[in-house]
Amino acid sequence: MAKAINSFVPFLALLICIVGAANSAATGYRSPVTTSNFVKWSCSSTTYPRLCIRTLSTFSTKIQNSPHQLALTALNVSLDTAKSAKGFVLKLGKFKGLKKMEYKAIADCIDEMGESVDRLGDSVKELKNMGKYKGQDFMWHMSNVQTWVSAALTDDNTCLDGFAGRSLNGKIKSSIRAQVVNVAQLTSNALALCNRFAKKN
Repeated sequence: MAKAINSFVPFLALLICIVGAANSAATGYRSPVTTSNFVKWSCSSTTYPRLCIRTLSTFSTKIQNSPHQLALTALNVSLDTAKSAKGFVLKLGKFKGLKKMEYKAIADCIDEMGESVDRLGDSVKELKNMGKYKGQDFMWHMSNVQTWVSAALTDDNTCLDGFAGRSLNGKIKSSIRAQVVNVAQLTSNALALCNRFAKKN
């Protein structure tokens, strides 16, 4: 009897490993031990992993182990930050005593950040509905998300380009740069997570 039990235990362990491997293959993801590990593991594929972990770990309970929810949360964080940055730039544009070049750069940046907010907003709406799409329909709608997020990132960089050159150096430039660079990095991370989600479906 003891020999039968001893031979059954390794068999049971092997069976558990096979089932676990099959589940991982089916989802395309290794199963992290905890939801917080899932966020950290996923963020390792982004351009700014520390920022990714810091901004998304607080949503671990909501994200669970869902690549879709992770990408959607990253987009929402990027959208909220872009809205905040746009508001910040709008306030700076009302300051008195701005140089003519500063005023123009700020005005252009407001337009670019407005575009970024719109594109990110469209991306969030599109990604929310991805669960009902399959096959070619999924890829078509997912390509919309990827295109819009990429365009939003371009908008952020175009805003920063408007402040190039030493003539615009100063507090205005450094303040706006800090805000927009943060948005650009978050958007870059969101794009990476969207791309990861797209590849696993």
